Amino acid sequence: MPSPQCKCVETIMITFTRNNSSIMKIYLQYFLLLLLALLIYSCGNEPAQKPLSINQPDTLNYDSTADVRNEKLSYSESYNRALSLFKTPYNEKDIATSFGNAHVIISGPEDGDPLVLLHGMNASSTMWYPNINALSQSHRVYAIDFLLEPGKSLCQSEISNTDEIVNWYYEIFDKLSLHHFSIVGASRGGWLAMNIALRSKSRIDKIVLLSPAQAFIWIKPNMKIISNITYTMSPKRKRLRNVLETMTNNVDNINQIYINQYYIASKEAEVSKCILQMRPFADEQLRSLNMPVLLLIGDNDIINNQNSIERANKYMKNVEAETIKDAGHFLSIDQSEIINKKILDFLTVKDPLIVKD
Repeated sequence: MPSPQCKCVETIMITFTRNNSSIMKIYLQYFLLLLLALLIYSCGNEPAQKPLSINQPDTLNYDSTADVRNEKLSYSESYNRALSLFKTPYNEKDIATSFGNAHVIISGPEDGDPLVLLHGMNASSTMWYPNINALSQSHRVYAIDFLLEPGKSLCQSEISNTDEIVNWYYEIFDKLSLHHFSIVGASRGGWLAMNIALRSKSRIDKIVLLSPAQAFIWIKPNMKIISNITYTMSPKRKRLRNVLETMTNNVDNINQIYINQYYIASKEAEVSKCILQMRPFADEQLRSLNMPVLLLIGDNDIINNQNSIERANKYMKNVEAETIKDAGHFLSIDQSEIINKKILDFLTVKDPLIVKD
């Protein structure tokens, strides 16, 4: 019986074949072939040999409760436990949309400036636990679970492209009466934030991009990326530390309750064919984003590097771009206090940035 991951890859291959145009870069073809090669051991009858870099013992502290040790904790239960890390009052709201229910965590003063948070891949809105208290002091915060990944949003209609994803978000914004707002997007959430802004530039006040995935440059395949792809296709608890070490500067700085949720999410996640549509934005698209943008990446980031900052500075009119020291791709956790301050300073500045010629 083929695994769910294998079925998803078959769907992706069909989609790729039908849309094999000039837009589909050679780089993307190579990435897909690499992905398929790494899936052989999970789809076949015999496991393939695992890279040494992800085959080391995991020394993460396990949760002492039996349900976690025996992997009987449901994803919903692990999500709710992670919410206990939010050190600020919040409420959860489910919003009916044409694609299914959207789950939103709302916090902060009702009269605060609206701020939308878009999480990274398989991270859910609970990933903001180190940031939510600071951001909620002066802003009305709306953290939205992505409907194509583990979380509390529920997809009830097929979504086949990015335009439909953006439509879904705007249904949420309209029902929340968010006519003007700012966005903070991490990793894939950053890429989605830019698509949202491109759809209706007049509604977006400011954008904060925390190491946006595949937004400015192609992700370069390397052993760390291969380790992550392999883990994503067949998550094993003993591999988790090694994978997390490619994404963060200090694994032990991540709360164990959240790690438990992240692990269960990685086991339940499926690969969406929409991921094939993630490609760096064209020069003209970047030029068209006139609102102030803050781009932050970690100095040990496996997704972005100095080339991302250089391209942002070259083509974006109102951008502040900076590298955060001692931070990986999970920079909002690695350096949460620094990130919180930079976000708030950026959002609260009333004077517009100087527009580049």
